Amino acid sequence: MSKIPAFGLGTFRLQGQVVIDSVRNGLEVGYRAIDTAQIYGNEAEVGEAIAASGVARSDIFLTTKIWVDNYARGKLIPSLKESLTKLRTDAVDLTLIHWPAPDNGVPLAEFMSALAEAKTQGLTKQIGVSNFNIELTKKAIAAVGKENIATNQIELSPYLQNRKLVNFLKQEGIHVTSYMTLAYGKVLGDPVISEIARARHATPAQVVLAWALRLGYSVIPSSTKRENLASNLLAQTLELSDEDMTRIAALERNGREVSPGGLAPLWD
Repeated sequence: MSKIPAFGLGTFRLQGQVVIDSVRNGLEVGYRAIDTAQIYGNEAEVGEAIAASGVARSDIFLTTKIWVDNYARGKLIPSLKESLTKLRTDAVDLTLIHWPAPDNGVPLAEFMSALAEAKTQGLTKQIGVSNFNIELTKKAIAAVGKENIATNQIELSPYLQNRKLVNFLKQEGIHVTSYMTLAYGKVLGDPVISEIARARHATPAQVVLAWALRLGYSVIPSSTKRENLASNLLAQTLELSDEDMTRIAALERNGREVSPGGLAPLWD
């Protein structure tokens, strides 16, 4: 699996038995991409759920993210090896730098080249970044080449459409992965989304996910409920009209949900 799947299962904020159940249910209803991170504190549980699922590891696209404490050249690869042990796998499909953390004292070129070295060593099939603005993405490209940056995983929802950054990434041929696509559920009560959902006999979540998919983004929604996991997957077959897309495009309000101090860049 070289291409990044369009639809995956996010595990942010899910811990212990909750994440085991979510991953198990997700794999049972048809998910084949799982997104985790070192800082989520759930890699071992994700690994356990995958191992117990009966789904072949080769059929699953597994992503993890390097936490800021592990960016130094001497720490990055050992930390990824630790993640692989927890995830019970020889290699992940994609490894991302989680936040640019411009003030943490490790130069961007250092952690990007260490990440590229992890790929060379076969610990990860692809590498990429998360939460990078245009300027920092340019620096990452300068460090490792754009052909080596599989995606920039960014917060992106109808309320935060990030058009400037998205246009730049498209120009560079870097795939966009959208997280917080439902804006912590805030967009689900939006009257425009609700109206489109009613007209299309769909759920508001399906409408929002279908919007992101149609724009060419990958999505990684999470849920602890099996019925929601299954329902969200149906967004892949929901067809929105050009008018639906135009109406959702008009919902932009720069509604950012996540911007931790010291980790986040200056947003575009």
